[in-house]
Parts: sequence; structure tokens; C-alpha cells
Amino acid sequence: MRKTHISLLVALLLSACGKQVESNGADEINDSTTPLHLLKPDYKTPYGQLSVDSVKKDIDRVFTYINEVTPAKMTDGKVNQGTYRLTSYEWAVMYDALLDAAAITGDKKYSDYVTERIGFLAREADNYKGDPSEDGQMRQVKAPATLDDAGAMAGAWMRAAMADSTLKISPYIEQYWNIVETTPVHLADGTIARNRPHYNAVWLDDMFMALPSMAVRSRYANDPKQLDNAAKIASGFIKRMWIPEKNIFRHGYIEGASHQPSMAWGRANGWAILTLCQLLDYLPENHPRRVELLDIYRRHAEGLASLQGIDGFWHQLLDRPETYEETSATAIFAYALAHGINQGWIDAVTYGPVAQLAWEAVSSKINKGGEVEDVCVGTGMGFEPAYYAYRPVSVKAAHGYGPTIWAGAEMIKLLNKYYPYVNDSAVHYYTVDPEADMPLFSLDANGKAVNVKH
Repeated sequence: MRKTHISLLVALLLSACGKQVESNGADEINDSTTPLHLLKPDYKTPYGQLSVDSVKKDIDRVFTYINEVTPAKMTDGKVNQGTYRLTSYEWAVMYDALLDAAAITGDKKYSDYVTERIGFLAREADNYKGDPSEDGQMRQVKAPATLDDAGAMAGAWMRAAMADSTLKISPYIEQYWNIVETTPVHLADGTIARNRPHYNAVWLDDMFMALPSMAVRSRYANDPKQLDNAAKIASGFIKRMWIPEKNIFRHGYIEGASHQPSMAWGRANGWAILTLCQLLDYLPENHPRRVELLDIYRRHAEGLASLQGIDGFWHQLLDRPETYEETSATAIFAYALAHGINQGWIDAVTYGPVAQLAWEAVSSKINKGGEVEDVCVGTGMGFEPAYYAYRPVSVKAAHGYGPTIWAGAEMIKLLNKYYPYVNDSAVHYYTVDPEADMPLFSLDANGKAVNVKH
């Protein structure tokens, strides 16, 4: 497994140096005796060295935790009330993340979790004789009613069925899909809306609730019109929600309002760029809307990179650094940037270090028990900053877990595909292995390291 490289010379030097060096006499450390530019900064977030092994250990710690607290069993005739609901849209994100983690790492325990949990839910739904309204989780399987119930779950269950043909879940997939097709409010051009908190309110979150499942449907049911429709609806969201001067999205839009609120909530921007990633994964190169969506993805990546905090996080309101650093949005952005690099949509040289710093930030919020800290709880739509700035955080907020595993898996893919080195104390990503064993190097015409003489 490939690791970020840092020479022994630098390691020894950095361990010997602090933020401030005071010395006198013959052993004085000064600009003549020591390369002061290699003194160790006092980073809050780990910086410089990252390995596949360390990332895998992090996501395994999270997986061990969620595997223990989300059992596949019935208790007193109802789905066991584990710490997190197996039927929530947040857990649909978990299923998607684990399927990708299994594909990237080759570790079957991740996909086994998906098969076991979804298979369990379908089997119990088949046998359930009671009133589904008496069991919240069973209701979401047997009688989903809203896009929140069915949108993300439809996509996850279709992906699971395509990954494991032993899953007999097609009736529930069709039930979920019917909700996606028939229940959302649509504006005149097809853009999805809700009638709260105002009539014809557009939520950025609903890009993710509906459009990725439509893309998956195009493959699962061999129905390319679903992909066309998803791309069209995405354009409607972009027209209303994009803030071009900042290269980020607003959270809410009210049809007919003379002036739109522009609260750039972090996690909603995460759902938007995650949706763009999933649509671009399915859209063929010659699709008429691909250029538009790829351009917005790239501009969004640029806007996000410019707003990343110095310790790797993004803030609860992206353009309000006085708001708190939020983990779930940071995890989604780490995934989306790493995925874009791996897919060739953006450059590793520019964005690899951004994605790595974001992952290191997320990793620092995984506690010893595998919980993910500083995750904003579920959040509605607000029109002023206080609403977002004071939303509570909780390790029990389910929104942080799938994105963390997804980000870690995609970082493993990135580390295995590119060559991150520390050069002149900064992390740099290379497309060709420079084979450097020195702290400061140039590149020759073949991309190999050449020592810099002092």
C-alpha cells in the first residue's frame, strides 16, 4: 500500500524543533546552521503523512461501532430500536458508502452489512402482520409516504440489488420508486419543491433526495429517460440555488420572492456536490447536459477549496467563518473532491492536498469508540444566520457516519492512484512517482526527484 513519503532527515529535524527556537553559543540553531524553513509548525490537524493503512483503520473503527449499534433483529415484534434507524435517508447514505468501500478496499464485511440489513428489513416486512404505523421503521419499508422516506433509500436498495442478486427486494424497490415518482411537489419546469416553510419552497437537500435515485434507476430498470429527467431537474436547482459570485449554493429558495435568502449551509452544499458526482458518474460523455453539470461541479470545487478553514474543516455556514466547524459537510466535501480527482474531473495537483487535509480533519473527529463528533443535527430551512449558527451538534446525529466511511474509502482510492509526497514541508500530489528521499526536491523531465542544493 502506498504511503505519503517523508525523508528520515526531515523527520529527525522536525522532532528536534519546536515553534520557537532559542539557543546561544556554538550549538546555536540559526539560518546559517539549520534550514529553518523545515521547522515543525504547530498544526491542530495532522498534516503531512497519510497512509492507506491509517485511513482503513479509521473507517474500520467507525464500521465496528455502527455494526454494533444497528443490529438486524426484531424486539417485541418491532424492528430493534438501535442507535440509528436502518430505514432513514441517512442510512441510505451509509449503504451507498459501504458498497463503494467494499468495491475499493476488497473488504467484504462492508457489503455484507448492506446485504444483511436490507435483506433483514425485506424479510421482516414480508412477514409483518401488524399495523405498520405502530413501528416507525417498518412503516418506512412497508408504507413509505414521503420523498424523505423513499428517495435516497430507493437508490441504495437498487444499488444493493445490482450488487447482490440474492437479495429478493424488488417489490420494496418498486414501492420506494413509486413514492419518488408520484409524491414530490414540482414547479412548472419540473424542479422539486415543498410547501414548507412556505409554498413552493425549494430545498437544496432535495437534489440528493431524488436525483441520484433517478440516475440509478436508469441503469437498474434500463430506462435512460430517468437520467435525462434527473439532469433536467438538476439544471432547475442550479438556476435557482447557485450563487455565482461565491461558487456555492444557497440552501433555500422561495418561488416568487423578490429577494432570495442566501444561507450557504454546509451540509446542503454537500448534498448538492454529492448529487453532481453521482449524476456525472452515470451521464455519458455525449449527454447534452453533461457539460453544464461538470462545469458547476468544477466551479463548486473551486468555491469550496477557497472556503476551507486552516484546520481542514468547512464551517456550518460556508461563508461565515465565525460559525462552527462541522464534520458531516467536511466529510462529504472530502469525498466529492477525492472522487472528482479519481474520475479525472479536477486536478490532483490542485485538489489532492485539499481533500487530504479535509480527510485528516474528519479523522480527528472519530473518537476511540468510533463515533463521529461535531455533526450538526437535522436542520430545516432558515433565512438568517442565527438559525444555522446555533444548531446543536451530536455524536448521535446519523448524518456524519455514511459520509465519513465514503470519504475514507475514496481517499484510499486516491492514495493508491496518485503519489502524495512532502516537498519543502508541504503536501503535494504527483501523477508520476518522483521517488524522492529528500525533504526538498525539484523534478526532472521524467517527473523524478532531483535534490536541491543549498
